[in-house]
Amino acid sequence: MSQAKDDFIAKTIQYWNPGKTLEWQRVGVDLVIDRREAYYLYDMDGRRLIDLHLNGGTYSLGHRNPEVIAAVKEGMDHFDMGNHHFPALMRTKLAEMLAKHTPEGLQYSMFASGGGEAIDIALKSARHATQRKRIICLQRCYHGHTGLAVKVGDDRFSKLFLSEASEDEVTKVPFNDLDAMEAEIMKGDAACVIIESIPATYGFPMPIPGYLKAIKEMCEKVGTLYIADEVQTGLMRSGEMWCVDTYDVVPDMLVTGKGISGGIYPIAVVIANEKSASWLNEDGWGHMSSFGGAELGCIAAHKVMEIVSRPETRSQCHYISQYLRQGLNDIQAHHPDFFVGIRQRGLILGLEFDHPQGAVEVMRTCYANGIWAIYSALDPRALQFKPGLLLDRTLCDEVLNRLDTAVGQARAALVTPGRRGVSGRREAA
Repeated sequence: MSQAKDDFIAKTIQYWNPGKTLEWQRVGVDLVIDRREAYYLYDMDGRRLIDLHLNGGTYSLGHRNPEVIAAVKEGMDHFDMGNHHFPALMRTKLAEMLAKHTPEGLQYSMFASGGGEAIDIALKSARHATQRKRIICLQRCYHGHTGLAVKVGDDRFSKLFLSEASEDEVTKVPFNDLDAMEAEIMKGDAACVIIESIPATYGFPMPIPGYLKAIKEMCEKVGTLYIADEVQTGLMRSGEMWCVDTYDVVPDMLVTGKGISGGIYPIAVVIANEKSASWLNEDGWGHMSSFGGAELGCIAAHKVMEIVSRPETRSQCHYISQYLRQGLNDIQAHHPDFFVGIRQRGLILGLEFDHPQGAVEVMRTCYANGIWAIYSALDPRALQFKPGLLLDRTLCDEVLNRLDTAVGQARAALVTPGRRGVSGRREAA
């Protein structure tokens, strides 16, 4: 590491976030992102990394996508952020496009500046529409760090700030446990169920067959609303526009963020049906967001929707998904005692390793081999593996070759007798 980077990291610890920065240092990641282009990141020392984290899918279309940048540059000749109180040309244009490309019945767009704020809007809307307070969510889930969003996420994030929800506010049930979910929904007093279609921060475990559809049917019986959090799983990452499309579920509200920004301008959206958005007719001033639906952000999002909805984008996503799966199967066959699972729906991928800290070590060895992918915060056995929608075969081959090497190195570090892994304790073979 260069002296310049040493000095910069010291300033980061002093002025930004010492806990996060020191944790990265502990696991052997000294990344300071400088230049970025397409699916590449460049460290401030000039080292290139292939980005398979994509900041949760923010960069599904690549860093600094030229079409998105061109649209925003052109827009800046006419627009600024706009005024959130008034009808706006680009905001309405984007809302119309979202209504066209979301499941049947979703009509109104409620804009936010980020995913957590959008989740808050969805939860408040559900409470208003049903006049009920209780929210049902999953254990070990994540929906953001804002007021209500943090309450329906894992305790790791809420307890730190004394933001735990009371029993009459939030009920958390285990993932894939339909009996537990049914017991809570059928009480008939919940405003909504909120679910990430595939829980990202838990390592993308896959819903059992019929799980999401059954939950939606239960909700319909008792007037509980269904909120699909598609901040990380939407926008063609599943192989279809929205992950719920692949499970034949029509939610009452769908939340999108991250990737809809094109990685250029912050924006997130709740697209809601008539009942869920009833407050818009009762008191349109009920929720306000100065930067939610900023017109420059709407320009970026409109271009993203245009790119993602192209048939060729969908075709490329399906091709990449199948091609990478074949390569991942080969890598797993090389290390069957360590690389034990591939969780996949389209380009939503979680790689599972048979060690309590397996994905942390694989992240470190991937980093050493020129790949940036991150372990799952709520399950360090699982690596979040997020290929971009527009990858080509050449880059896929490079990723697979580097990953094979990295998995082998991680296995050697963790399961070879006498070697110490990231857990800091000796492991048996």
